[in-house]
Amino acid sequence: MTRRGLASIRRTPWPVRWLALVAIALALVAGSGTARADNVDNLIGQLKGGTDYKVRLSAALSLAKLGDTRAIRPFSDALLRDGDKTVRGAAAVGLAKLVDGTTSRSDRKYAIDALVKASNGDPNAFVKKQAEKALSAIRAIDDAAQVVAGGIYVDVGAMSAKTDGGEPMRALMKKTTTKALNKNARDMMTAWPGGGTPSRGQLEAKKTSAYHVDGTLTELGVKEKGSTAVVSCKISMLIATYPEKSMFGFLNGGASVQASAAPDDIELAKQDCVVAVVEDLVVKKIIPTIKTRSGQ
Repeated sequence: MTRRGLASIRRTPWPVRWLALVAIALALVAGSGTARADNVDNLIGQLKGGTDYKVRLSAALSLAKLGDTRAIRPFSDALLRDGDKTVRGAAAVGLAKLVDGTTSRSDRKYAIDALVKASNGDPNAFVKKQAEKALSAIRAIDDAAQVVAGGIYVDVGAMSAKTDGGEPMRALMKKTTTKALNKNARDMMTAWPGGGTPSRGQLEAKKTSAYHVDGTLTELGVKEKGSTAVVSCKISMLIATYPEKSMFGFLNGGASVQASAAPDDIELAKQDCVVAVVEDLVVKKIIPTIKTRSGQ
């Protein structure tokens, strides 16, 4: 692995790929098997229709690992209808992992309804216990979302792109930013109870510090050479006060991904690059900056 300006992310054929981020020389290994971000629909099909419980169980474990929200309703259905207790238990564990503060109201209700039914009526004690644990985890997130006096609210912007081909990445940047905040800074709210965004009066009434975070994809390039390609990306992110949006922090990050020249692999490499840089900036720069500014 080499680093020239931007850090290098090497995409080798599954099951192993190496990830390195700018400025921190961090190497990660993303493990394998059937769990690829581009076969979620196949895994859902296996979970729903696999005749062998081992196939359904493997699909459930892979879907939980991927963390794709499309699996929430299939997990809920499997929890109530699958004939194997291990698959039902895995579905409950998967729901605990996938349902968070960014989950839509309809998907959250669908999952909670299934978990309540399983915790009250599943004939297997193990499944009931897993459903109860999942319910507790989801309700803990709901409780944390309630405003606590002296807390921190973070308004995540819509993101933008100033490079060719970058427009489809805006939603991924916003989702990644929100998830990174929810996972690594549980004392910070990214959703205001009741929906919408809080007014200055509401924030002052709860003595809540508030900030605005946004980002711009400034570079997303692909250089092909023979059977390989190198995808590079650069992202700028800002931190501002909220609701006036007076900027006080500006951050930059970038990375590169080596992949095969196959179009599907290049698209996955673009996503990997963007997610890696956004997560690194949020976890290592934005969260510490907000905490320091808030006196924590």
